[in-house]
Amino acid sequence: MPELPEVETICRGLRSLLARLTITDVKVLESRLRNPISPNLYSELHQKTILDVQRRGKYILISLKENWVWLIHLGMSGKLVFVRAEQPRARHDHIIVSFDNGHELRYNDPRRFGLSAVVARAELVRLSQIANLGLDPLDHRFNTDYLHGIARHSKRRVRDLLIDQTVAAGLGNIYVNEILFQAGVRPTRRAWTLRRQEIGQIAQVTPKVLQRAIRWRGTSFSDYRDGEDRRGGFQNHLRVYDRAGEKCKVCTTQIKAVRLGNRSAFYCSNCQK
Repeated sequence: MPELPEVETICRGLRSLLARLTITDVKVLESRLRNPISPNLYSELHQKTILDVQRRGKYILISLKENWVWLIHLGMSGKLVFVRAEQPRARHDHIIVSFDNGHELRYNDPRRFGLSAVVARAELVRLSQIANLGLDPLDHRFNTDYLHGIARHSKRRVRDLLIDQTVAAGLGNIYVNEILFQAGVRPTRRAWTLRRQEIGQIAQVTPKVLQRAIRWRGTSFSDYRDGEDRRGGFQNHLRVYDRAGEKCKVCTTQIKAVRLGNRSAFYCSNCQK
């Protein structure tokens, strides 16, 4: 699933490409996503001008004139790419939005776990998907005090705490594993057992890991592409994620994997305590 760096990369790229373009046509080729696409999507988007592209957690918010917002979540395998209209369509292109400059924005999603909805801006903060999100990890308020206030009352493993979207909006398994490695904390530690200094390390390295991943345009293992259909490069710089059995790049200890819930966590038993 695209996480914060991937969604941020897409938003930054599309922001300059879509600004001030007017939507001239909308085609829904497959409406069966996680929640069915509204049958009114054409009328909701047609002739709307795009003002901005922003991110909230893992959600893409495309701001439209007249105070409307097109809300998109990429699910497990979604892509949102900006291409010339004559480019051949791909399998699993579910939404085609045409613009007045001869380009199209195409939503592609093989697994169909994504979300697409147009809502009034005033209603956005009341949507359950948005209203329940925690702080953004790039927000200056995402600090030691914030995390310590939550962790000291939690019996969950720290990996599970940090991927909770009501705690850290946008974090997922890839980057939480990388953050915990950089902080020297094992993903299996119970949150309440962490010392304030350890939580401070997590808070300090979180934006550094995320910003570095954004500079590399995110992590591409299979489906993820940015808004111009390009692969990210951060998969070449991962320290622990998906590297079970390989040597730690810091101390050469073999990276281990452990199953937590329905996802694996990766760590170095020497570097992380």
